[in-house]
Amino acid sequence: MKTFKVTVDNQTYTVQVEEIAEDSNKEAVKPSTNPGIQAAAPSPAPAPQKEVAATKQEDAAKPAPASGGGYSLKAPMPGSVLEVKVSVGDSVDDGDVLLVLEAMKMENELTASQPGTVSEVKVKKGDSVNSGDPLIVLS
Repeated sequence: MKTFKVTVDNQTYTVQVEEIAEDSNKEAVKPSTNPGIQAAAPSPAPAPQKEVAATKQEDAAKPAPASGGGYSLKAPMPGSVLEVKVSVGDSVDDGDVLLVLEAMKMENELTASQPGTVSEVKVKKGDSVNSGDPLIVLS
């Protein structure tokens, strides 16, 4: 059993917490001797934010089917377009740099994930983009 002092709204409370194993049927928190303090049911742990953010960025970087049957390169993060390296009609191979995006003072080269022909360029130099915005459509 551990005893802690907790201050809430400039009011100090003394609480006692008993550490138990997860599979134990013992009571996790004993009632406090202070009036007005009630034991709360444990809440589930929140999902790790780093993993959620990484998943969103990975999903944004994957090519998404475009309305015309091609694939769309989406912005993996918010930023500013520094340079567009392709134009409509250009043929690109897997790994070719399509544009340069500045995000958090870093230059990020966004590349083609598959070979194709540029059918649409939706941004120009200087444009600000949000995560998930379509940038270039390949067919």
